[in-house]
Amino acid sequence: MPRTPRIKSTLLLSAAAAVCCATVLTGCSDDDTPSSVSSAASQAASAAESLGREAASAASSAFASATAEAGRKLDEIRDGVDVKSDVKLGTPGKDGGRATVEVTATNTADSTKSFAVQVDFTDSGGNRLDAVVVTVSDVAGGADGTATARSNRDLSGEVKAEVARAVRY
Repeated sequence: MPRTPRIKSTLLLSAAAAVCCATVLTGCSDDDTPSSVSSAASQAASAAESLGREAASAASSAFASATAEAGRKLDEIRDGVDVKSDVKLGTPGKDGGRATVEVTATNTADSTKSFAVQVDFTDSGGNRLDAVVVTVSDVAGGADGTATARSNRDLSGEVKAEVARAVRY
Protein backbone atom coordinates (compact mmCIF):
# COMPACT_ATOMS: atom_id res chain seq x y z
CA MET A 1 0.00 0.00 0.00
CA PRO A 2 1.39 3.48 -0.82
CA ARG A 3 2.76 5.55 2.03
CA THR A 4 0.78 8.72 1.43
CA PRO A 5 2.59 10.97 3.95
CA ARG A 6 5.91 10.32 2.18
CA ILE A 7 4.30 11.03 -1.21
CA LYS A 8 2.80 14.28 0.10
CA SER A 9 6.16 15.38 1.55
CA THR A 10 7.95 14.67 -1.72
CA LEU A 11 5.35 16.50 -3.76
CA LEU A 12 5.30 19.49 -1.43
CA LEU A 13 9.11 19.71 -1.51
CA SER A 14 8.96 19.57 -5.31
CA ALA A 15 6.42 22.40 -5.36
CA ALA A 16 8.60 24.50 -3.05
CA ALA A 17 11.60 23.84 -5.30
CA ALA A 18 9.59 24.92 -8.35
CA VAL A 19 8.61 28.19 -6.66
CA CYS A 20 12.24 28.85 -5.60
CA CYS A 21 13.58 28.09 -9.08
CA ALA A 22 11.05 30.40 -10.70
CA THR A 23 11.96 33.17 -8.27
CA VAL A 24 15.70 32.73 -8.82
CA LEU A 25 15.35 32.55 -12.60
CA THR A 26 13.18 35.66 -12.65
CA GLY A 27 15.72 37.49 -10.51
CA CYS A 28 18.52 36.53 -12.91
CA SER A 29 16.75 37.61 -16.08
CA ASP A 30 17.21 40.96 -17.76
CA ASP A 31 13.46 41.34 -18.00
CA ASP A 32 12.20 42.53 -14.61
CA THR A 33 8.94 43.92 -15.91
CA PRO A 34 5.88 43.29 -13.74
CA SER A 35 4.44 41.01 -16.44
CA SER A 36 7.55 38.76 -16.54
CA VAL A 37 7.61 38.48 -12.74
CA SER A 38 3.86 37.82 -12.70
CA SER A 39 4.21 35.19 -15.43
CA ALA A 40 6.96 33.34 -13.53
CA ALA A 41 4.93 33.46 -10.31
CA SER A 42 1.87 32.21 -12.16
CA GLN A 43 3.83 29.29 -13.63
CA ALA A 44 5.23 28.39 -10.21
CA ALA A 45 1.77 28.58 -8.63
CA SER A 46 0.41 26.40 -11.43
CA ALA A 47 3.13 23.82 -10.81
CA ALA A 48 2.45 23.84 -7.06
CA GLU A 49 -1.31 23.44 -7.62
CA SER A 50 -0.69 20.52 -9.96
CA LEU A 51 1.53 18.81 -7.39
CA GLY A 52 -1.11 19.41 -4.71
CA ARG A 53 -3.71 17.67 -6.89
CA GLU A 54 -1.31 14.74 -7.35
CA ALA A 55 -0.85 14.46 -3.57
CA ALA A 56 -4.63 14.50 -3.02
CA SER A 57 -5.05 11.88 -5.73
CA ALA A 58 -2.41 9.65 -4.10
CA ALA A 59 -4.15 9.96 -0.71
CA SER A 60 -7.52 9.17 -2.30
CA SER A 61 -6.02 6.16 -4.07
CA ALA A 62 -4.51 4.83 -0.82
CA PHE A 63 -7.87 5.12 0.95
CA ALA A 64 -9.70 3.48 -1.96
CA SER A 65 -7.27 0.56 -1.85
CA ALA A 66 -7.69 0.13 1.93
CA THR A 67 -11.49 0.35 1.62
CA ALA A 68 -11.55 -2.23 -1.17
CA GLU A 69 -9.46 -4.64 0.92
CA ALA A 70 -11.71 -4.10 3.96
CA GLY A 71 -14.79 -4.70 1.81
CA ARG A 72 -13.33 -7.94 0.44
CA LYS A 73 -12.69 -9.23 3.97
CA LEU A 74 -16.25 -8.46 5.09
CA ASP A 75 -17.79 -9.86 1.90
CA GLU A 76 -16.06 -13.22 2.52
CA ILE A 77 -18.12 -13.77 5.69
CA ARG A 78 -20.96 -16.24 5.10
CA ASP A 79 -24.28 -15.91 6.95
CA GLY A 80 -23.24 -12.67 8.66
CA VAL A 81 -25.71 -10.23 10.18
CA ASP A 82 -25.35 -6.45 9.85
CA VAL A 83 -24.86 -5.16 13.40
CA LYS A 84 -23.32 -1.73 12.95
CA SER A 85 -25.54 -0.35 15.75
CA ASP A 86 -24.10 -2.94 18.18
CA VAL A 87 -20.53 -1.60 17.80
CA LYS A 88 -19.09 1.44 19.57
CA LEU A 89 -15.68 3.08 19.26
CA GLY A 90 -13.55 4.68 21.96
CA THR A 91 -11.51 7.84 21.57
CA PRO A 92 -8.84 7.53 18.84
CA GLY A 93 -5.21 7.65 19.94
CA LYS A 94 -1.77 7.00 18.49
CA ASP A 95 0.64 4.09 18.75
CA GLY A 96 3.80 5.63 17.33
CA GLY A 97 2.42 7.30 14.21
CA ARG A 98 -0.39 4.81 13.64
CA ALA A 99 -3.92 5.69 14.71
CA THR A 100 -5.66 3.31 17.13
CA VAL A 101 -9.14 3.04 18.57
CA GLU A 102 -10.81 0.55 20.90
CA VAL A 103 -13.74 -1.31 19.34
CA THR A 104 -16.51 -2.67 21.61
CA ALA A 105 -19.03 -5.11 20.15
CA THR A 106 -22.19 -6.08 22.04
CA ASN A 107 -23.46 -9.56 21.27
CA THR A 108 -27.25 -9.46 21.41
CA ALA A 109 -27.51 -13.10 20.29
CA ASP A 110 -27.99 -16.00 22.73
CA SER A 111 -24.86 -17.86 21.63
CA THR A 112 -21.19 -16.98 21.27
CA LYS A 113 -20.48 -14.95 18.11
CA SER A 114 -17.59 -13.09 16.48
CA PHE A 115 -17.64 -9.68 14.82
CA ALA A 116 -15.79 -8.19 11.86
CA VAL A 117 -15.76 -4.40 12.03
CA GLN A 118 -14.59 -1.95 9.36
CA VAL A 119 -13.21 1.22 10.95
CA ASP A 120 -12.60 4.27 8.77
CA PHE A 121 -10.03 6.78 10.02
CA THR A 122 -10.69 10.39 8.95
CA ASP A 123 -9.09 13.78 9.48
CA SER A 124 -10.81 16.67 11.25
CA GLY A 125 -12.37 17.76 7.94
CA GLY A 126 -13.98 14.34 7.40
CA ASN A 127 -11.55 13.30 4.65
CA ARG A 128 -10.98 9.55 4.77
CA LEU A 129 -7.38 8.57 5.51
CA ASP A 130 -7.42 4.80 6.04
CA ALA A 131 -9.74 1.82 6.54
CA VAL A 132 -9.12 -1.37 8.52
CA VAL A 133 -11.05 -4.45 9.55
CA VAL A 134 -10.70 -5.72 13.11
CA THR A 135 -12.11 -8.97 14.48
CA VAL A 136 -13.72 -9.19 17.90
CA SER A 137 -13.67 -12.94 18.48
CA ASP A 138 -15.80 -15.28 20.56
CA VAL A 139 -18.07 -12.84 22.38
CA ALA A 140 -20.45 -14.72 24.69
CA GLY A 141 -24.19 -14.23 24.23
CA GLY A 142 -25.38 -11.04 25.94
CA ALA A 143 -21.79 -9.86 26.59
CA ASP A 144 -19.38 -7.28 25.21
CA GLY A 145 -16.07 -7.98 23.52
CA THR A 146 -13.26 -5.58 22.67
CA ALA A 147 -10.40 -5.29 20.20
CA THR A 148 -8.12 -2.51 19.00
CA ALA A 149 -8.26 -1.21 15.43
CA ARG A 150 -4.89 0.10 14.17
CA SER A 151 -4.35 2.07 10.96
CA ASN A 152 -2.31 0.45 8.20
CA ARG A 153 0.20 3.30 8.16
CA ASP A 154 1.22 6.43 10.06
CA LEU A 155 -1.45 9.14 10.08
CA SER A 156 -0.69 12.72 11.03
CA GLY A 157 -2.83 15.44 12.57
CA GLU A 158 -6.09 14.97 14.42
CA VAL A 159 -7.57 11.58 13.53
CA LYS A 160 -11.19 10.56 14.04
CA ALA A 161 -12.70 7.08 13.67
CA GLU A 162 -16.09 5.79 12.59
CA VAL A 163 -17.70 2.38 12.15
CA ALA A 164 -18.28 1.90 8.43
CA ARG A 165 -19.60 -1.68 8.58
CA ALA A 166 -20.00 -4.40 11.19
CA VAL A 167 -20.94 -8.03 10.70
CA ARG A 168 -21.76 -10.60 13.39
CA TYR A 169 -21.17 -14.23 12.48
